[in-house]
Amino acid sequence: MNDEHESAASGGHCSCECAPVERRCDTLVIGCGMSGLGAAIRLAMYGRKVLIVEKHNAPGGLNGFYYKGGRKLDVGLHAMTNFVRAGVKGPLNKLFRQLRIKPEEFALCPQLGSRISFPDAQLRFGNGIALLESEVERLFPSRIDDFRSLVRIVEEHDALDTSRPQAGPARARVHAILKDPLLAEMILCPLFFYGSASEDDIDFDQFCILFRALYLEGFARPFEGVRRIVRVLLDKYRALGGERLMKCGVRRLISAAGRVVGAELDDGSIVRADNVISSAGADETLSMLGNSVGVDEKGRALPRLSFVEHMACFDAQPRDLGWDDTIVFFNSSSRMNYRRPSEAVDTQSGVICFPNNYDFGGPRMNEGMLRVTALASYDKWTAASPDEYERMKESCAERMLGKALSILPNGAGALKRTALTFRDTFTPRTIEKFTGHIGGGVYGSPRKLRDGRTPLENLFICGTDQGFLGIVGAILGGISMANSHVLSRHQV
Repeated sequence: MNDEHESAASGGHCSCECAPVERRCDTLVIGCGMSGLGAAIRLAMYGRKVLIVEKHNAPGGLNGFYYKGGRKLDVGLHAMTNFVRAGVKGPLNKLFRQLRIKPEEFALCPQLGSRISFPDAQLRFGNGIALLESEVERLFPSRIDDFRSLVRIVEEHDALDTSRPQAGPARARVHAILKDPLLAEMILCPLFFYGSASEDDIDFDQFCILFRALYLEGFARPFEGVRRIVRVLLDKYRALGGERLMKCGVRRLISAAGRVVGAELDDGSIVRADNVISSAGADETLSMLGNSVGVDEKGRALPRLSFVEHMACFDAQPRDLGWDDTIVFFNSSSRMNYRRPSEAVDTQSGVICFPNNYDFGGPRMNEGMLRVTALASYDKWTAASPDEYERMKESCAERMLGKALSILPNGAGALKRTALTFRDTFTPRTIEKFTGHIGGGVYGSPRKLRDGRTPLENLFICGTDQGFLGIVGAILGGISMANSHVLSRHQV
């Protein structure tokens, strides 16, 4: 996705050009991403008058899609985590129950298998813990009991209990449990890249959420990609009578006596609401009230972790080139360096994804795709002039593709057997423009509001800044805010 990409058609009921002077709803939901849709659907199921406002013309937020070069390209979706089969207890099937969606509507297909690649070891894992456990026993036989202890700790830890303080940093704790630095870093690597908003660490609650999502459960993807999920959610919301305003963001929130009473939209119209649930991010939402955002108690800028992603399409299937992995999480040394780089992109570590490599049961995509993601410097990208920006994109794309090929089996040789048909890159600047997230922060602020509460009694945060991660986590985060802060008042 570049800054001039063609977005998916909104399919909305209205745009701000035809919005009335004033509207009234029970709950205003800010943002038509996964968590906003989860909250809105849940409320509409119980007869609430709900309005979603979205400043862009495409739904999905960080997990949306766009059109370019005749292709429909996912944004953010390497895989849908938390995958379990129908009937198995877990967040995914809880989502289906809460939204009354049939599992087959998502049409999820499981991964073929993924791996963690460090210079001195390779750990394969699949859906469910069995393969990873056998790999740990093979490569780290003296630490298998410690690994099993970690699994039990994760299974017994209630990471969603918002009544207690956060559990604290995970990195040192995981090292103490596993007692092997390389094993600990390898286990942490995918979890950092799939959801940590903190430099060089991750909160233990988040660690447990992600460990369960990736290792105890697993990866899946619809053949159509994320647009299938978005379409199912939008169809559900429309069928319940929910309303949307696309291309119409919130200019400011209007408050009185410790409550939000409404919102002024970008077109100057007013929406009056009894409750507001925002998926825009905690700081981003508070900025709508005129508050200073993105700084700590001493006025220092909070770090936001952002990424560059490069997509390369080619005229062969990845498996025909010997690339069998669904996702590869890689690191170039024995210890992870997970922080904002000083250069435009840091290719020492990252994620390689093949959207083709899922068990689709027969259908094959028209061409192969490789996606590589790495940490990026927001400051470098935003300071660049237009010409510098384009040169940086080209340079980083070549570096990232080269790095991916160095990790993949016979990477450079395999690529010579095919031809690149399309390439695109998106940067922190793209992310900030199309999500509104401060600093291009994919995982939001390091400070999480797990209960979603803000200083105003009827304004709630859902999604990333709750600490709910991934598509399933984001949707469930929205549902939880609807349940606990709106519907619970009426004994639903």
